[in-house]
Amino acid sequence: MKYVNQPVRKTDAMSLVTGKPVYTDDLAPRDCLIVKILRSPHANAWVEDIKTGTAEKVAGIACILTYKDVPQKRFTLAGQTAPEMSPDDRLILDRHVRFVGDAVAIVAGETEEAVDKALKRIRVDYRVETPVLDIHKAKDNPILVHPEDDWKLKIPLGGDNKRNLCASAVEEHGNVDEVLAKCKYTVERTYHTRANQQTMMETFRTACYMDHFGRLIVLSSTQIPFHVRRIVGRALDIPASKVRVIKPRIGGGFGAKQTSVSEIYPAIVTWKTGRPSKMIFSRYESMICSSPRHEMEITVRAGADENGIIKAIDLYTLSNTGAYGEHSSTTVGLSGHKSIALYRHTEAYRFAFDVVYTNVQAAGAYRGYGATQGIFAVESAVNELAHKMGMDPVKVKEMNMPIEGGPLPGYPDVPYAQSCSMDRCMARAKEMMDWDSKYPCRDMGNGKVRGVGVAMAMQGSSIAGVDVGGADIKLNEDGSYTLALGCTDMGTGCDTVMAQIAADCLNTPMDNIVVFSVDTDISPYDSGSYASATTYTTGVAVMKACEELKKKICKLGAEMMEVDERKVDFDGSCVFYDETLETDDGADGNAAGHMTDAEECYSVDMDAISSENAQKKVSLKDIALKSTFFNNIELQVVKQHSSPISPPPFMVGMAEVEVDTETGSVDVLDYVAVVDCGTPINPNLARVQTEGGIAQGIGMALWEDVQYTDKGKIRNNSFMQYKIPTRQDIGNIRVDFECSYEKSGPFGAKSIGELVIDTPCPALAEAIYNATGVRLTELPMTPEKIAMEILKNRESTRSGTKVEE
Repeated sequence: MKYVNQPVRKTDAMSLVTGKPVYTDDLAPRDCLIVKILRSPHANAWVEDIKTGTAEKVAGIACILTYKDVPQKRFTLAGQTAPEMSPDDRLILDRHVRFVGDAVAIVAGETEEAVDKALKRIRVDYRVETPVLDIHKAKDNPILVHPEDDWKLKIPLGGDNKRNLCASAVEEHGNVDEVLAKCKYTVERTYHTRANQQTMMETFRTACYMDHFGRLIVLSSTQIPFHVRRIVGRALDIPASKVRVIKPRIGGGFGAKQTSVSEIYPAIVTWKTGRPSKMIFSRYESMICSSPRHEMEITVRAGADENGIIKAIDLYTLSNTGAYGEHSSTTVGLSGHKSIALYRHTEAYRFAFDVVYTNVQAAGAYRGYGATQGIFAVESAVNELAHKMGMDPVKVKEMNMPIEGGPLPGYPDVPYAQSCSMDRCMARAKEMMDWDSKYPCRDMGNGKVRGVGVAMAMQGSSIAGVDVGGADIKLNEDGSYTLALGCTDMGTGCDTVMAQIAADCLNTPMDNIVVFSVDTDISPYDSGSYASATTYTTGVAVMKACEELKKKICKLGAEMMEVDERKVDFDGSCVFYDETLETDDGADGNAAGHMTDAEECYSVDMDAISSENAQKKVSLKDIALKSTFFNNIELQVVKQHSSPISPPPFMVGMAEVEVDTETGSVDVLDYVAVVDCGTPINPNLARVQTEGGIAQGIGMALWEDVQYTDKGKIRNNSFMQYKIPTRQDIGNIRVDFECSYEKSGPFGAKSIGELVIDTPCPALAEAIYNATGVRLTELPMTPEKIAMEILKNRESTRSGTKVEE
């Protein structure tokens, strides 16, 4: 391969670093109305009355909308393949506001100053009710977050809005209690992971305008263009055919933009007024009314025999979906499916979950999508179990990890690991970390202790039997190719990766591939960029399209040379005749006949082709030119691909930390990651993905925590209060790859995007334990928590000594 598995520079690199206008706000019409939202100050309230008269008199105000002015048909903002698993529980504007920041009114005006002035002049009378803020008290609470009768769950997932339940289920294999009772070693712990913000640099933003056919054009920073088209259509109660979505460059998403957070508000303004409009979320709004990671509380029971073989895992997840149910049932599923499967000898397992509504900001998709929380819990429990057995956690994982051809318990998407190099990942990580010499800890003096920790992880590659990737490849008249994609490049480089795949399939320079980003009117359908699906699913669609296009190129080339198409081949620059090529006798022959009168008319253009025929070859440029006249072979192919399986990528992460045992402060000195993502299509991009995911995971482990007051208001609504790690905070990150070959993926590739965030939380928790003896079960692991637990341990030790004396 010339391009696949090569560190090719991103196709848009120079445009981005030179500041070209490529983002949503760069491309929005200049005469857009400015759209802003009046947001609820209460976590649970009903709008009794709303007065907009004074606000409407503000100069420059074009439109003020309340619940009286918008459709009252419920929908979901979750960007997932229909039928959506998330409940229809939203209105554009509702009398019942369910969290601090929920939308009460939409204001659109000529200037931001006018809109801000009008927002202050709207008068709202609320009937305030007690909010439900504690996830432990939400289920079957008499206070209902969604008391409405038109709440709807299309797929039966155990949800019941009259119980504050968004989803609930139990999955079980074998008799967990019986197997655990036989285990020599057991552990039972409850782990608590907090909500985290994706904090992408480009906030939510959308611009809308009407075209000359009366259709609504939505220009948006989104991961899910085709789902946005459906969501906007349903929200506005108009046919989706009236909506066209165009995706420009995205300044980061990390799952946040898998929810249609901003699109419906400017869309309804433009639909009502006929004027262009745009809505640009401030950082404050992106913090208080977006779609952060689900808070989860996970209880794990695990058991092992006397040899260290994990025999049973029992997992219960309580998930907080917040005020609305976007991605509620799907995220919670991954907390069990991606964690239990890490232990191949498991004879019995049980996975149960409840997803509850509360009166806080609605949760949504975030890189890792529930697996991050579940893997933190299960890996931490197994690490603790290893210590109970007096074994190195690495040894326990080596005996129990997934192996190629081995089973994946509790993972419904693939019954066994058909491509897996987890064993080599572990061995390489041990070597890079120098594990044997550093485990478990080293006292550095002055109260500083260094400890190391380990964790394994697996994710998936698309949603099996659901996700669809699309590719449209066309030969242009100059011999170049246009590749139209339905997937969304949000900085990950998928446009580059797809161009690499196409270039190798067609044996052409990458510069000869023009990649066209998403426009729902002309791009092939694609589910969107989420669920680690893009390279794995859309990559195969690109391969299929290129292979079929090659056949069409060969067919036209054979006609031009007047030879049997079964005897020709394509080398990327020309179609050539080779009489030694074997033919399929069952295939239909298609030798060209004599030139027709119409072709004779192009004798000047055909002269060059005729001279090529003497050498039994015809150039790609001549074929491309021929395709533009008197030709019945369409040199354009649209292909889709959907996989019935979701082969998991695998990873081992090892962390070295230094803990100040007096203050509890933690410095991450070194992080080693070894990844099995099949064949990396672009090793540079895969490495950057890994480094970025680890940095986010470190932030989740040590700093990030969406906090609320007792009234349901977010405390940390800016980067002054909500801390994310800088490059100086995350130490040295070292990445390596141990390749496997996934035959169902493009050139053997699997996914990588989500997997890489999954190991830092349990690896760091284990490293802190080895350094301090403190076993933390709640994230983030702040210095305060560590110092207090160290103090408790010291007091307990002193008390024990006194008793003995």
